[in-house]
Amino acid sequence: MSEDTTDELMRATYRALCERGYAALTMRDIADECSKSKATLHYHFDGKHDLLVSFLEFLDERFARKIAAIDADDPTAELFALLDVACPSAESDDAGEFQTAMLELTAQAPYEEEYRERLLAFESRLRAEFEGVIDSGVESGAFDGDVDPERTAEFLLTAIDGAQTRRVAVGHDADEMRQMIYDYVQTTVLADESPRRTEVRAE
Repeated sequence: MSEDTTDELMRATYRALCERGYAALTMRDIADECSKSKATLHYHFDGKHDLLVSFLEFLDERFARKIAAIDADDPTAELFALLDVACPSAESDDAGEFQTAMLELTAQAPYEEEYRERLLAFESRLRAEFEGVIDSGVESGAFDGDVDPERTAEFLLTAIDGAQTRRVAVGHDADEMRQMIYDYVQTTVLADESPRRTEVRAE
């Protein structure tokens, strides 16, 4: 399958999943979102499960590219940039749709081992990024010397997950929760002399 075809099918899956939800999603729904036929989808994928496993890999690769594109001069700027990627503002173009898609698939993880494995890999990648930048910040003196990189990374993951779930499930103000995460970083993680961010900004 060509790269262009893969990209088209994954984006069609993205749109259909956000619109229909996991339970109601069919291969026909995905075909209707792109120029390919249902038969073409079945040629490349055994069924919805197989396609959604590939979709999770697509999301993970896209997320990895966003992280790799971060260009920061110091640990403080890098941590905020990473938070911008992991917890996008309400004004970003696809934040709501991305979080909806992830929540739909996360809900299936207890029953679908392949979904769970890929979601765990996604989480492990983000945890490692947080731990790495926090460790660098502590070593450089930009972050408080008492900060534990592993525990702080775990807290940030939990806070981000909660913020995204509340946004999708009950329509909670994403930027309010996002600001709380930034405030935590500024009051608990950063050293006293490190620069602060005055407000949450859209990417």
